[in-house]
Parts: sequence; C-alpha cells; structure tokens
Amino acid sequence: MATRIKRAIPDTYFQLVKELPLTHIRDDAHLRAAQMKIDQLLAQDLDVGQQAYLDVLTDLVEAYEEDTEPMSDASEVDVLRELLRSSGLSQPQLAKKVGIAQSTISAVLNGSRSLTKDQIIALARFFHVAPAAFLPSGE
Repeated sequence: MATRIKRAIPDTYFQLVKELPLTHIRDDAHLRAAQMKIDQLLAQDLDVGQQAYLDVLTDLVEAYEEDTEPMSDASEVDVLRELLRSSGLSQPQLAKKVGIAQSTISAVLNGSRSLTKDQIIALARFFHVAPAAFLPSGE
C-alpha cells in the first residue's frame, strides 16, 4: 500500500520531508524553521509534491499558532488592506504585480466581492503569507 502512495506523490515531497519533517510544531525555533520553509516554497512555482508538502506544513503552523496565540479572525478585506498598507503599494501597483484586475481588488476592499482561490494563492505568494491568512478559521 505504501508503495502506491509513494508513486502517486512526486519525489520532491519526500525530499522536503527529509529537509523538514512534517511533525507538530514544538516551539518557536521550530516555528521559525517552518515559516522559512513556507516562504521559500511560496517564492517558487510548485509541483504537485511541493504543493502537498506546503499545504500540510501550513496546516501545522496554523495549528501551532492557534494553540499558542489564538487570534480573532480578520476578514479578507482587513488582511488585504493591511498587506497593502504595510507594503506601501497602491491598488493599481498591486494589480500589476499579481495579475488581478484593479477593479477586482477595489471590489474586494469595499466588500462587494470575495477573492477566488487562485487570487488568494497569488496574493499569498506575492506577500509571502500563508493562503490561510485570507480565510476565517472556520473555512
């Protein structure tokens, strides 16, 4: 059975597991190592194995952060607004850099539209944050 699973997942997944095993985050040093790996992966075009690893690692980091520092949920509007503010980018500048229409960014910020999965991924990669940053904990 394990042989079938291994064949379905590219070797890149297992290489990443060797570099940083997928275990519960133990402490802040382990958290920093996981966040560095996430940042490294978000800066790349990922294959299926790398994306699977990133998804699990992101879940582990999120679980650790919820256990150690529970925070109230921020809406995708609040998250996007803060990322724009902290980066010093305007809506048109962000639109050009991530390939999302400026009108879409404006509609998200005024609450008349939600981000799509692809838009969340593009923004997360650009801002080097976990895609989960744009989602309430219940989703």
